[in-house]
Amino acid sequence: MRDNRKFRRGLNELGIILTEGQFQQFEQYYDLLIEWNNVMNLTAITEYSEVITKHFLDSLSIVKLRDVSCETFKDFGQGSRLLDLGTGAGFPGIPIKIAFPKLNIVLLDSLNKRVNFLTEVIKQLSLEGISAIHGRAEEFGRKEEFREKYDYCVSRAVARLVSLSEYCLPFVKRGGYFISYKSGKVEEELVESGYAIGQLGAKYEGKISFLLPDSDMERSLLLIRKSRETPRKYPRAGGKPTSCPLIEKQNVSHEIK
Repeated sequence: MRDNRKFRRGLNELGIILTEGQFQQFEQYYDLLIEWNNVMNLTAITEYSEVITKHFLDSLSIVKLRDVSCETFKDFGQGSRLLDLGTGAGFPGIPIKIAFPKLNIVLLDSLNKRVNFLTEVIKQLSLEGISAIHGRAEEFGRKEEFREKYDYCVSRAVARLVSLSEYCLPFVKRGGYFISYKSGKVEEELVESGYAIGQLGAKYEGKISFLLPDSDMERSLLLIRKSRETPRKYPRAGGKPTSCPLIEKQNVSHEIK
């Protein structure tokens, strides 16, 4: 096994305790990521130490939201349902699943070859209660078996919050949460997305900003709570959440906590 002292320090900072078996699963995941990355583009980050920080610890930093709302996360990992939208190479969903094996997780991605990789990871790591699905958010967000069925929808996708909100919130059940991973400053995106979040039946509840362990990389996690059902017309098809986002026409500012 590689020197994982950096990983252990980061986990300690996050308050996460892993068994040796779980550490081994992370090792297997890394090996599969590098092996498959040689034949397909999964990640530009391949050096072990950087994967630890920028993928594994970054994914697991979701637990920092306990500092915003302990009540929200008191049962996190105890059989709740989580959907990872635009999961790519499995971040943040697979690290979360390894650390919190009781969570039921769906990984959704629009590229089938990435789903094939994720399916192999799930098989090789002997993970249960997790599946990888090929599909687009605007299609699956309208299907009854997926719509408003999840306690959490998470995304590290590189897209503006106003668009991600329309893609993600239809999956979240009333009382559940959309959690967006963001880099650096987020105030402008929060203002821009205020109208959309309200239209989609949710409310911005808070954020936490921090540096990733052993780095100078800024990170923010945004917590958005679903308070009522999303209108049936959302998400819109044809890429409209990205090309024509829900932005209030009048220049009205929205309060940022």
